[in-house]
Amino acid sequence: MAGTTAARPARKPIYKQLYVQVLAAIVLGFLLGWLAPDVAGSAWVKALGDGFIKLIKMVIAPIIFCTVTSGIAHMNDARKVGRVGLKALVYFELLSTLALAIGLVIGNVVQPGAGFGGAANAGAVADYSARAAHQSTVEFLLHIIPSSVVGAFAEGNILQVLLFSVLFGFALMVLGARGHTVRALIDDLGHAFFGVIAVIMKAAPIGAFGAMAYTIGRYGPEAIGNLAGLILTFYVTAALFVLVVLGLVARAVGFRILHYLAYIRAEILVVLATSSSESALPQLMEKLERLGCSKSVVGLVVPTGYSFNLDGTNIYLTLATLFVAQALGVDLSLYEQLAILGVAMLTSKGASGVTGAGFVTLAATLAVVRPELVPGMAIVLGIDKFMSECRAITNFVGNGVATIVVSAWEGELDREALAAGLSRRVDTSDVETAVTTG
Repeated sequence: MAGTTAARPARKPIYKQLYVQVLAAIVLGFLLGWLAPDVAGSAWVKALGDGFIKLIKMVIAPIIFCTVTSGIAHMNDARKVGRVGLKALVYFELLSTLALAIGLVIGNVVQPGAGFGGAANAGAVADYSARAAHQSTVEFLLHIIPSSVVGAFAEGNILQVLLFSVLFGFALMVLGARGHTVRALIDDLGHAFFGVIAVIMKAAPIGAFGAMAYTIGRYGPEAIGNLAGLILTFYVTAALFVLVVLGLVARAVGFRILHYLAYIRAEILVVLATSSSESALPQLMEKLERLGCSKSVVGLVVPTGYSFNLDGTNIYLTLATLFVAQALGVDLSLYEQLAILGVAMLTSKGASGVTGAGFVTLAATLAVVRPELVPGMAIVLGIDKFMSECRAITNFVGNGVATIVVSAWEGELDREALAAGLSRRVDTSDVETAVTTG
């Protein structure tokens, strides 16, 4: 009807936005650590950050079980559609492994955590490291196997939980339709546990304040240089992955990555604003179909990619793990760094689309590779918000490129529509519409 406008949902005042509260808490924490280091270095301030980390650790085991089990069980869905699903899974695992490896290489070369006060922290982990050094390979392998499934969850032994999750996931996959009810229950449980994470994230400003204040109070304002270095290193690494790695993939298929980024820039803004790559999922699927990708390929590859193709999260996991180890003065052996690749490949499944999930998967990865490093998560807690947007955007771009690649691989890509879509100028109304609906 003329003269009327559709009612829009009222937006929260800016001071009620979680990301604004986290940013304010980080600034206040830095000021407290700088101006009153004795107060900031006290046990009660440290407890604010440590308490938040413990809340995250509380739900690591059940979340890892649900996401890994569900991810493996849903592979059966991909197999049902034949070669399209298998091609997608092959592409996902190749690119995910490459992203993990790039994060490890950059972390070793740049070493953003070096000089963070590792010498002062080395003693805190020396006893554990000495015990680990005397552990034989046989003892390590036997340690992976839990005495009981309940015991693995009760003790929070993530490695044992991972083993059971993989076995349970494959069992559900083999059951096929008969395991549908159990799989649906696990999916629902996973959503419920991520709901718990959403509640815990309400306390993120308190945790970020305590972690930043204690870090600056103990290590001095120069510690902010290391943290800024980690953020910069991650952003540069993610940008290189998108422009170089995905750029080469795109060129091999027949389009330019910069043209594609311009084509989806409205959706990228939505992801940037929400820190969730799932926030622009409907718009992405619609635009990919307009680019000439078949609807069946889009319907399979995009949702599957949100569990199996998490390039940004993978880069973050390996880079942040090395940063924490370097900050605590712990040298990770080549064997342990290769273990990070395998563990992160599993823990990252299902981490896309949920704000704060990347921090949970980092906790799980650290708990498996070197459990004594988990408290070091408090160091990166204050800056995790700055990296969550980059994780989400990299995941988002990677899934779109994957869909075009699989469509071309399957011979179901309309090249004329692709060329026409990427050459079209993006109207500013597209951006406004995407931000409003997102």
